[in-house]
Amino acid sequence: MTEPRWSIDGVPRRPGVYIFRTGAGRVLYVGKARDLRARLSSYRRPGGDGRLSIRFLERDATDVETIVTRTEAEALLLEDALIKQHKPPHNVRLKDDKSFLMLRLDRDERFPRLKLVRAHSPRVDKPSGRSRFFGPYASSKALRRTLSDLHRVVPLRDCPDSVLNNRSRPCLKFQLGLCSAPCVDEIDEEGYAGLVERAVRILSGDTAELQRDLERRMDEASERQEYERAGAWRDRLEALRRTVEGQGVRPKDRIDRDVLGLARVGDEAVVHRLAFREGRLSESRSHRFRSELSDEELLHNVLTALYAAGRRTVPQEILLPFEAADGQLLSETLGQGVRLIVPGSGERRRMQGIAGENARTNLTKLMREEETGASLVQEVQRLLDLPDLPEVIDCFDISNLQDSNVVASRVRFRRGISDRSGYRRFKVRDVDGQDDFASMREVVRRSLRRGVDEDDLPDLIVIDGGKAQLDSALEARDETGAWEVQCVGLAKARAERRVKGKQKEASQERVYLPGLEAPVELGQHTAVRHLFERIRDEAHRFAITYHRKERGKLKSQLDSIPGVGDAKRKALLRQFGSVAGVKQASVEQLAAVSGIGEHLARVVVEHLRSEKSP
Repeated sequence: MTEPRWSIDGVPRRPGVYIFRTGAGRVLYVGKARDLRARLSSYRRPGGDGRLSIRFLERDATDVETIVTRTEAEALLLEDALIKQHKPPHNVRLKDDKSFLMLRLDRDERFPRLKLVRAHSPRVDKPSGRSRFFGPYASSKALRRTLSDLHRVVPLRDCPDSVLNNRSRPCLKFQLGLCSAPCVDEIDEEGYAGLVERAVRILSGDTAELQRDLERRMDEASERQEYERAGAWRDRLEALRRTVEGQGVRPKDRIDRDVLGLARVGDEAVVHRLAFREGRLSESRSHRFRSELSDEELLHNVLTALYAAGRRTVPQEILLPFEAADGQLLSETLGQGVRLIVPGSGERRRMQGIAGENARTNLTKLMREEETGASLVQEVQRLLDLPDLPEVIDCFDISNLQDSNVVASRVRFRRGISDRSGYRRFKVRDVDGQDDFASMREVVRRSLRRGVDEDDLPDLIVIDGGKAQLDSALEARDETGAWEVQCVGLAKARAERRVKGKQKEASQERVYLPGLEAPVELGQHTAVRHLFERIRDEAHRFAITYHRKERGKLKSQLDSIPGVGDAKRKALLRQFGSVAGVKQASVEQLAAVSGIGEHLARVVVEHLRSEKSP
């Protein structure tokens, strides 16, 4: 090993941020330190031979830049900003650390209901105004299961206000005992308020009294030989227990704590986080990343990424598998009252072992998927005769929206596995009407141009379509100068085949390659066909999701107009076909629609023309 090419001569013993760069100026790694000179010296191997302890610093780094700050807190904020700006490849970045699934109860409503929301800084047990938040939850599936179970015990309404205010008879959920039907006065406001308080107590973990009540009702019904009613009480009791028991891990105390487990093989690492709030497991999530840092340095970076800069509420305790690097600075960064504990035995050690086991299980699963994906992309390269291994594959799909608006999606697969950090949505800007070829050309051009600027190009682009769509993508590629990116088109063809003596229609997947007239047919049950179909289906799903979101935004423009309710909105859309059609209509044309009239027509015109188009 050679001496490092960067020097620490002149680096002060002050707090600040350090930035490792390549010879071309690309940022490799950003770090913070209480003492810049001491931290940079720590990267050299113990023993004083001057060699580096981290491979990428020796292999790629040619320069280190330092920025002095007044305090460690300023260094933390500056480090966070620089990581977001430069996206260094060796810094820990938690892609799914953007928001948290929560339940919100708004007490300002006449009949409050529980709503699924995402909060950036969750406050689990502190009310915000007249709203109360519960969570966070590990996934939408876990949250919906909690809601489903809760409604069996406490029949709150789950319909929106537009349904509540316009019903004339109770829905099926009332008949099933899952709703108290305040919409048709089956329960008054006082009685409903009692249900709301009961739901709050359950979600806060206070269920002892309700469990005893349900057990008593079940036993009484059983003694009267009313076994069907006893079974119903039993089902409600089981639903209540599932609601409060989380995911099977319950500490003996009610201390708010996070438990971190780390698993690693080479530069592949997984950190699994278990979050306990009020004695319940409220979140269980794995974060995966590649890093050549030491375990202690890696854990330091993970803790900073998880809790610094107000990303989430810091718990009272954080249980760790081992001591993190620069623990004193870390403790001061996280704030007073936060304890970093490496448990040696007892209940805490058991909980930390569970987090570690989850991390190892997820890492094993990910590595197995990667091995399968690696062999898949090799097969894709062989089948399509590609010059390079297509480790990163992007797929584009176009979705039309109300005749004149077009949206598109890009999904990314890395080694055969979906990489959600590479998903993108596009609103087509430069194409009038439904021109799929021009829309595809614009979207691919915008994506590749950004990829060239950010050095983030795929190896292969899959276009949902045949030769004409492929030609549009190739034109866009050539305009951006990203000639090294390979492009193919994926399209279905219909063919007749005989099954048990009968003619049946079957679909065949065909891949169109640049410069070839005849497409390559993919075998019906091959792994490559299955991979391409998954990629295309995911692009289509992602585009449709965006399509629906934008369509909802368009409708909301009419809903927000004073005097336009559901019936009048439907009448306008039925007459003019879309919100765009309503915008183009004159006052006289609008007034001719049943129920609108001249005055409301003028209100509609003024309102729509004063709003910005989405």
